[in-house]
Amino acid sequence: MTTNTSLGDPRGDTTPSTLFKIAGIALLGHAFFSAFSAFAFATFLVPPYPEWVQTAQNQKVMAVGFAYGGATTVTLGAIAGLAFLAHCIGYRRAMLVFLVSFCLAFISEYLGTVTDYPFGAYEYTSQLGYKMFGRVPFNIPTSWFYMLVASLAICGRFLPAKDDNTSKWYWALMAGLVLTAWDVSMDPAMVKTNHWFWQMGTLADRSAFEQFIGKPIFFGMPITNWLGWLFTGIIVARVMLAIVPPSMWAAKVSIHRLPITLYAVNGLLPLAICFRQDMVLAGVLGTIAMLIPLWAALRHAPQPLGNPATAQMARVAVSGR
Repeated sequence: MTTNTSLGDPRGDTTPSTLFKIAGIALLGHAFFSAFSAFAFATFLVPPYPEWVQTAQNQKVMAVGFAYGGATTVTLGAIAGLAFLAHCIGYRRAMLVFLVSFCLAFISEYLGTVTDYPFGAYEYTSQLGYKMFGRVPFNIPTSWFYMLVASLAICGRFLPAKDDNTSKWYWALMAGLVLTAWDVSMDPAMVKTNHWFWQMGTLADRSAFEQFIGKPIFFGMPITNWLGWLFTGIIVARVMLAIVPPSMWAAKVSIHRLPITLYAVNGLLPLAICFRQDMVLAGVLGTIAMLIPLWAALRHAPQPLGNPATAQMARVAVSGR
């Protein structure tokens, strides 16, 4: 069996749907802004800043870039993920996946900033743009959505497409791990560039164990952050799998290269920051962490709709019978 090597629709459609075209255009925009941001943070946004950056006119340009650049990049990623998912499984089901994943991710992040659970004691700066309820930037739950779409699509290329409860939890665990692999380099990079920070002063009255897992042991990041990412990723992915079962992910979503590309593109910025700003270990480990699921996805051929067993599971999932 050969694996499709393009971003086009591998299902045999001679003319891609409008939704798939929108997803492709949004992905290109997302990739462009991600690549430019990676270049910027690896060159002229590294202190000490060059003189031309510090002119009054360029400072205004920089202010606009910081205010809207990240939001634009993430929004394009979300459009790519939502349009792509709608193309694969239908508009209504895709919108439900978006709304549920967005709300659950927001609740987890909001609780994290208020109670320190499940991620640890942290706070977002204003650098990520508009904060919902004054605490969680809109970008954050939005990126959870499309990166979990990519993570589940990647899992669908190498996990058995079974729809029993045990398989759904296993898929959720693996998707959570794929998602958390992204954070190996991203969190150190975002802390370094002042997108958020960890509040270590709040640990004084905690237990010895909580102080241990809450200390910044990896470039300013505590163990609690990875645990929080994994826990939240598993829960959100499991709910997404209740809406779109594994057989449908494998048969309709994972056959495309677009989510693999979306996942890989999101490693550009954090890895560039890590390698450029003296966090080589974070860059190396982050690269390895993201390459493992990418390698697994590219190594395994997708399960096409032409496969009788997979096609039957997909039909059952769609019909509900």
